[in-house]
Amino acid sequence: MDRKTFIKQSALGLGALATVPALTTASPVHQNRSTYDQLAEQVGVNHLPSSPDLIHSPDSSMKMILHKADSRGHADHGWLNTRHTFSFASYYNPERMHFGALRVLNDDIVAPGRGFSTHPHDNMEIISIPLSGDLEHKDSMGNVAVIQEGDVQVMSAGTGIYHSEYNRNKDQEVRFLQIWLFPREKQVTPRYDQIPIRDVARKNAFYQILSPSQDDQGVWIHQDAWFHMGDFEAGTSTTYILKKKGNGVYAFVLDGNGQIEGQLLGQRDGLGIWDTDQFRFKATSKCRILLMEVPMVLS
Repeated sequence: MDRKTFIKQSALGLGALATVPALTTASPVHQNRSTYDQLAEQVGVNHLPSSPDLIHSPDSSMKMILHKADSRGHADHGWLNTRHTFSFASYYNPERMHFGALRVLNDDIVAPGRGFSTHPHDNMEIISIPLSGDLEHKDSMGNVAVIQEGDVQVMSAGTGIYHSEYNRNKDQEVRFLQIWLFPREKQVTPRYDQIPIRDVARKNAFYQILSPSQDDQGVWIHQDAWFHMGDFEAGTSTTYILKKKGNGVYAFVLDGNGQIEGQLLGQRDGLGIWDTDQFRFKATSKCRILLMEVPMVLS
């Protein structure tokens, strides 16, 4: 797919160039239609998963929905090989629009020296989690940074921001998760942050990497959301207790195998869980997993 078609189909201002130009400090972004409005119109912000594939717990009100890795949308643009858990760009599935406030979960592989050229966003909370390689970021606030495995990056687009992301290396791919959340409030002042999470990582337990509070562990965003990572040895089990009533959790397996409330999960499988205040996780092999707790209904 050429760059012009990619931008048009995504309706989100994304493109790619082999070399990404430097950004100058810019005024707030003014678009004809905001990123938030485009995405909210597509999904209806109070939509709950309604697929016939819903899993109901026989012992509680808990509901789950399983998204197997091979059921995700896929696009190979040459410079970008990507899997979409939810509808994005040329991938559209009305039953896979979002999970509560979680709108985008892209599993991206970017070719050496290539990347997303300068493009605008507004009123979205954007989180990047590198899995391998070096991802360089530049934005209209003057930030220039490189994120690697063991880091987490957050960008509150707010009133508007331009940024670019590209693979800094000419000899290896970069792999990262690109995650977008609807914010709790719109038109906030744009901000950027990144931190290493290696220092807070713990074996065989979930550790927090994102929250709504700048005083908590990890990065923070303008949404009542909490992200946790876990790196578990086979046979380890633990209980996750939700932070806020009414939230749900989208679990995404990075490596290995595990199960949640008896539901088996493999690498890159996703499982949405809601209408519960806790659930049980067990690693059936060495397993690395990301939990994304988000509001299920937006105000």
